[in-house]
Parts: sequence; C-alpha cells; structure tokens
Amino acid sequence: MTTETTPAEPKPAGIWQTFVEAPLAVKAVLGGVFVNKVGGFLNIFLVLFLTARGYTEAQAASALGAYGVGSVIGVLIGGALADRLGARNATVLSMAGSAMLIGSLLYLPNYGSLIVAIVFVAAVSQVYRPASATLLSELTSDDRQVMTFAMYRFGLNLGTTAAPLIGFGLFHLGGESYHLLFWGEALVALAYALLAAVALPTKARERELSGRGGADEDGAAPTGSYLELFKDGRYLCYLLGMFFNSILYVQYMSTLPLDVQSSGVPVFWYTLAVSLNGGAVILLELLVTKKTQRLKPRLVVLTSYSLVAVGYALYGLPLGPAVIVIGTLVWTLGEIIGGPVVFAYPGMAGPAHLKSRYIGSFQFVFGLGSAIGPVLGGMLFLGIGRGVWPVLAGFGLLAALVGAYGVNARKAADDAPAVVADPVEPVLVAEEKKG
Repeated sequence: MTTETTPAEPKPAGIWQTFVEAPLAVKAVLGGVFVNKVGGFLNIFLVLFLTARGYTEAQAASALGAYGVGSVIGVLIGGALADRLGARNATVLSMAGSAMLIGSLLYLPNYGSLIVAIVFVAAVSQVYRPASATLLSELTSDDRQVMTFAMYRFGLNLGTTAAPLIGFGLFHLGGESYHLLFWGEALVALAYALLAAVALPTKARERELSGRGGADEDGAAPTGSYLELFKDGRYLCYLLGMFFNSILYVQYMSTLPLDVQSSGVPVFWYTLAVSLNGGAVILLELLVTKKTQRLKPRLVVLTSYSLVAVGYALYGLPLGPAVIVIGTLVWTLGEIIGGPVVFAYPGMAGPAHLKSRYIGSFQFVFGLGSAIGPVLGGMLFLGIGRGVWPVLAGFGLLAALVGAYGVNARKAADDAPAVVADPVEPVLVAEEKKG
C-alpha cells in the first residue's frame, strides 16, 4: 500500500535569496540601472543649464517637453529593437550613443540644434529599458518576478533620489559650470555600456537561456510587432488603466505645488511630503513585496490604484499640512503595494515572442501618461481651481477598475508552476518614477 503525499508549497524567496540566486546578467541589469539613474543629471538640470546659457524660461520649458517626447519615442523604439538586438547590444548602443550626445550639448551653438540633440539624447538613452526589463523577465522564474522587479524599482528610486545631490556637488566642484556635470553623466553611461558588454549575454545566448532558442524555417527567431497587441483586449485594458494611473500619479510634481502656492501653505510641507514619499518607497517597498508577491495580481492592482485615487482625493479637503502629508502617505502606500506587481506583469502577460513589445508598450503608456498629466492637471486647476482633485481622483478609480479587469487571471494561473498553488500567478511589475 502506497501513500501519496502532497509536496509542500515552496515559500516565495525573500529579498536576499532572490538576488543571490539570480543569474549574473540579472545582477548586472539591477546594478546597471542604479548606476545609470544615479548619474542621470540631464533632465534634472536641463532647465537651469538652458537659462544659464541665456535662453528664456519658455524656451527652457519647451526643451524639457522635448526631452519628454524623446523619452517616450525611445521606449517605443526600444521595445521593437529588443528582439532584434538583444539586451546586450541594445544597452551598449543606448548608453554609448547617449554618452556622445550628452557631451555635445555643451558645444552646440544655437537653440534649434540643442532641441534636436535633446530629443535624440532622450530617445537614445531610453532604448535600453525595454530590453533590460525583458531580460529580467526572461531570466527570472515566475515565482520571483515580483521580487526581482521590486529590486529593479529600488535601484531606480535610490538612483533617482541620489542624482540631484550628486549633480549639485559636481556643479559646484566644476566651478558653477555644467561641464563636469554633463561629462560626468556621459562617463556613467559609458561605464554602464562597458558593464553590459562584459556581463550581459549575447543575443543567441540570451535566447538559449530564456528558452526561446527556436527558429523559423528561414533560420530566424520568431518575432512579432506592436500590432499583435491589439488582439489582446485584456492587455489593452491593462495599458489603459496604467495610462489613467500615470496621469494621476504625476500630479504631485505639477498640480500639487500649484495648489500649495495658491493656498498659501508653507512650501516646507510640500517638500516634506515629497521626501516622505521617496523615503518610504525606498525603505519599505522591498519589505512589503515579500507579502504582496504571494497575492493575486488583480487584487494588488485594484488595491494599489484605489489607494492612489483616495490619496489624491484627500487633497480636495481644505488644504493644510495634515492634508498634504496624510494624502501623500495614502497614495504612497498604494505605490508601495502595487509598484513591483504592476511593473512585472507586462513581462508575464503575452507570448514569449512578444514579451519585449508588451513591456515596451507598458513603458510607453506610462511615459505618455506622465507627459500628459501635468498639462491636463494644470489646465483643470486653472479652470476649476481646487475642484481639480475629485476630477483627477476619478481617473484613479477608472484606473483601478480598468486595470484590474485587464489582468488576465486565467493566463496567470495557466502559466504558474504546477507545484505552487498561488505563487504569484505568474505575475508581475514605470520606472521612472521620478525621472
């Protein structure tokens, strides 16, 4: 007589175990994104650089908008190039190209040439992102996707937080000149290019490691296009949810300071709230992910987006220090709960040959919403004043409903490892935040 025993469900790996057991290429991407972000000074100091060159504030603001347009275009191009070039070649091309373009900004003679160069440097510098995220997703087991992307976001956020301080130090070290600042960023980009060339696998090896080594009859590996995404109605809803959420999320950098200034609240409370957001995400997101990686992604997305909506709706109360801080902490909690899941899910949502397109489209939509959000929020604030907050919170509620519906729970369950009852249903997750 034999007795069948049910194998115990393995516990999702913790932070350190996930990092230590990750392939070298994954470690290189995680380290590289931090290095790249900590040296990302251009978009932070671009307005100051241009006004110091004698251009008007309007011209400087237009240049910053051009940088945003270039970034969005670069992510979309990067998603298309990820399969053709592979993560290593895409990263080397992106970082080496942006290094040369960043240095050129110091020597261009007029505004027109600067705008063209800014668009190109923004686009080229973002090409690596879909390829890097695709590599992370391909080389990470389903039950560790969420934690891996939590570490990815940790590097992004930590680098984004440190960059202004380091850039400010380089500015003063260079004698109030931008030469050391921009050339420093160029050297950081080159360092990341070298790291990628040494540590990331070749395109053929990448396909072998990811299990996509098959080829069509003509010997070429199967590829897809962005048009194929339109066949996946659920994922289009997921993208729409992210679009609404990113429109709302970015308001803390645009509409909130306008409201603070208009209401006469000391700016100290605004800066404190923003600092609390950055500190809380850096300190707590990885720890919270140890719990959220066990949950169903649909529930996480619904909870996360709803908390973001509630946090911004609280700004509609009579504005004061308590409202600013409490509202910010509420939507920060939503970001902490959902960030890794939201960013990891695109890599799990589609077929292998479309993984880079799914990731690229997600990053494109996130960037598009982040670009449109400040304009929309500013127009609404000028038109309806403090009534802007319940209207914007409505975008957050739409994001929660549409985004949660867009999570294909059935596919997640089908793709999950058989031994794990609910690992993360192979789930999940803009980034830049801030940058």
